[in-house]
Amino acid sequence: MKNRMFDELSPLFSPQSIAIIGASNNPDKWGYRMVSRPLNSSFRGPIYPINPKEKEIEGLKVYPNIKDVPGPVEMAIITLPAPLVAESVKDCAAKGVKAMVVISAGFAETGPEGKVMQDEVARIAKNAGIRFMGPNGMGIWTSGVRLNTAFDFIPEPGGISFISQSGTMGAYLLGIANDKGYGFNAFLSVGNQADLSMADYIEYLGDDDRTKVIVLYIEGIKDGDKFLRNARNVVRKKPIIVYKAGQGEDSSRATLSHTASIAGSDKIFDAVCHQAGIVRTYDVSHAFDIAEALSKQPLPKGNRVGIVGSGGGLCVVSTDSCNGYGLRVPSLDQETVNQLSKYIPAHAAPPNNPIDLAGYPKAMSMARMAETLAQHPDIDSIIVEAPLWGITPATIKEKLEAAELISQIPEKYGKPIISIAMKQVMNGIVYELMRDKNIPFYQFPKEAARAVYGLYMYSRLRKRTEI
Repeated sequence: MKNRMFDELSPLFSPQSIAIIGASNNPDKWGYRMVSRPLNSSFRGPIYPINPKEKEIEGLKVYPNIKDVPGPVEMAIITLPAPLVAESVKDCAAKGVKAMVVISAGFAETGPEGKVMQDEVARIAKNAGIRFMGPNGMGIWTSGVRLNTAFDFIPEPGGISFISQSGTMGAYLLGIANDKGYGFNAFLSVGNQADLSMADYIEYLGDDDRTKVIVLYIEGIKDGDKFLRNARNVVRKKPIIVYKAGQGEDSSRATLSHTASIAGSDKIFDAVCHQAGIVRTYDVSHAFDIAEALSKQPLPKGNRVGIVGSGGGLCVVSTDSCNGYGLRVPSLDQETVNQLSKYIPAHAAPPNNPIDLAGYPKAMSMARMAETLAQHPDIDSIIVEAPLWGITPATIKEKLEAAELISQIPEKYGKPIISIAMKQVMNGIVYELMRDKNIPFYQFPKEAARAVYGLYMYSRLRKRTEI
């Protein structure tokens, strides 16, 4: 059963129609982007540009006021200068708008006068029963209705929902993760949180079936008790990963002028994460390496990792990376070594963990070895080099069979598979087959180890929160 917040925020995440108040024909203005981006992402609903001075924008008829739109408008996107926003919210109330995204800046982040304007906007919206995101943000990407106000590209589809207090930094981070092939369900640039807070979005996404994992970029928490309560409830169902900015004295000061957020004590925040079961990262990009695996793979029972690679260097660095995250790469018993020996070339060393094929990247050998490790009671997770090398028809056939075998391991044995591959070979039908079957890919051993670490940490945290 969905919670009350899910119903209240559905018009924001899945609006049936949108109006852009302050729409413009000038490509340098936000009012233009808020029309062009939803069009380019194939938003599944009518788009109504609002501007009393324009007749047409991007081939769409423009209306002088939102009240002049002939059909219903479920969500409004506002890009007007701050002093004009309150009056436009009154028009939205008269039209029966249910949700708003306020892009406009110049509110509480600028000082007391801006705070007065922000409070007035919030008061009008509350009296009208309108829930809104912002102000001072970049808006939203939501895959359910393909609504995009935040990017000049369309994110890869997937199970990660990303909530960011910074619009520019959030978009930058999502762009990097998108280039790595990580998949997103939603992006929220929440700005000053005059109405909806991070805690509210967490509550909604906890009941959102498309969201498999939630990533947070936080500068300061609004309503800490509510945040802690909602996060603890959601972590029992799906993981939350957080990077918190403003960890030092100077950066704490910077957050206040950015999104009107008070960063607070980093030690207190660390305690909040521990209590709620949130996975905290201390590098701004690491959260997505972990989130990609958590959105696609089962949780391991322990911290023991099996590694299969075609070269000794890859195996050594992968082992070092795992050890650096507190993961073990245990030796194998003689019976398992004997079983694995039939898959390695004659010049290779005995196949103990990590298993080095000594420059012999035969696809089915790697797949059979990965499956053997998956059956071993002392192995909880597997890192395997993806079988992507080779271009002859016979090789491609073998690679497809190997990819199918590897991709079945998580469901068949309940153990996560993490794949490593060079960027230049992350393409083609074998790669797409494994991606379609939810196998996450990483370029570097450190990223793969970090993914396993995230799976293991959430497994431990969830057990603790369920007690």
